Amino acid sequence: MPDHAVIADVSTTLESVLTNAFLMLGPQPPVAEVHDLSGLISTNPARLTLFLFEVVEDASMRNRGPLQSVTPPGLTLHKPPMPLLLRYLMTPWSGDRITDHRILGRTLQTFHDDAIISGPSLLGGLANTNQALKLMLAPMEIDDRSRVWHAIQRPYKLSLIYEVRVVNLDSTRTQTRSPISTRQLDSSAPAGSA
Repeated sequence: MPDHAVIADVSTTLESVLTNAFLMLGPQPPVAEVHDLSGLISTNPARLTLFLFEVVEDASMRNRGPLQSVTPPGLTLHKPPMPLLLRYLMTPWSGDRITDHRILGRTLQTFHDDAIISGPSLLGGLANTNQALKLMLAPMEIDDRSRVWHAIQRPYKLSLIYEVRVVNLDSTRTQTRSPISTRQLDSSAPAGSA
């Protein structure tokens, strides 16, 4: 079950999937790296940074009912998971524009071919679950992209923005209900009274 570490598990899963995809790019393949884009970013080896810049609740999945499980001697109700949408800025760093373009092209190809990551590719708390991460290239106006770069105090650099959904953050809140063992009817109450 995805717990509080689910965001980190998604990031390490993306890092692993992309690093494996980059192996075909030559004798010194680039690596994917979760990064906050602060400080110096090494270009040896070339890399694609994965900067998580926004986490929002996925409104399309917000109104789910509680999950139920039978646990003797009663019924346990689990608050539904919080559906998250994660937005990543993916930027190549190689020191060479053509290599940067190849890294971007391989990233696009990887997520086009496998837009849903599930099963053995999932890491951490997502491993061995029925969870699936759906990736989508997110359109963003140049002004909005520039604001992201301005906020991290770096000059604009060609990059991709991907949305990952639905990331389920499980609640810790549960409620246990005991089974009804007896029922008592009051036949003396007038008909129609509550």
